[in-house]
Amino acid sequence: MTTSPAAARPGHRRRRGRAALAAGLLGPPAVAAVLLPLRDDVSDTSIALLLVLVIVCIAAAGHRAAGLLAAVSAAVGFNLFWTEPYQTLVISSRADVETAVLLLLVGMAVTEIAVWGHRQRAAASREAGFRDSILAAAEAAATGDNPSAVIERVSAQLVPLLGLERCRFDYSTGLDHPRLEHDGTVVWRHRKLNVEADGFPPERPTELLVESGGRFHGRFLLTPGPQSRPRRTERLVAAALAGQASAALAGYEPHERS
Repeated sequence: MTTSPAAARPGHRRRRGRAALAAGLLGPPAVAAVLLPLRDDVSDTSIALLLVLVIVCIAAAGHRAAGLLAAVSAAVGFNLFWTEPYQTLVISSRADVETAVLLLLVGMAVTEIAVWGHRQRAAASREAGFRDSILAAAEAAATGDNPSAVIERVSAQLVPLLGLERCRFDYSTGLDHPRLEHDGTVVWRHRKLNVEADGFPPERPTELLVESGGRFHGRFLLTPGPQSRPRRTERLVAAALAGQASAALAGYEPHERS
């Protein structure tokens, strides 16, 4: 029993990252340059505030490097186009120096706040996804769904949850496999592994046992993807999902298996 590849697309993330960095580098100076015809009608302070807004828009994606780059490029763009002497990095007015420095500092602070908020939203979204996955598996087990359907559903949930390349269910036992324990730890050859730093061992699939009341029902074999480094919370959710599969299989006789 297999599942489709994980939904994560590292190439897509890299493209988005490059686009964010390009926006951070080019966006604020471009805005400062486009507004040059208004130099006699708009104050430097108003332009600085507008550039802060540009930084906020770039940092809102949660890309710290892009936001910090936008803060620096905004200060440079402001210096080049809106402080005398123009089109040089020299600033003759103390007030303009203070404005440029404040623009840089505010931009950096706004970036950190935006990144923090993005992480909080992502964490809340993950928690909601974990809860929904467990509830869906529990509902399937409680309503008497065919155990094969429950196993298929849990396998499909484990792939994106743990960043796997694939996941399959095996009714047999095996030797010398890394094991994801139900307390979230991963052990192999009597050694506890640091999955968050090093990922799952690539040599062979990691097993997640499905058992209840001392009875072995089978195991999920987890083939990690290249970026598979799940946090302990995600590993605990995986163990909880395996528990739902064990509930579905608890009264399932071996000769009934398809």
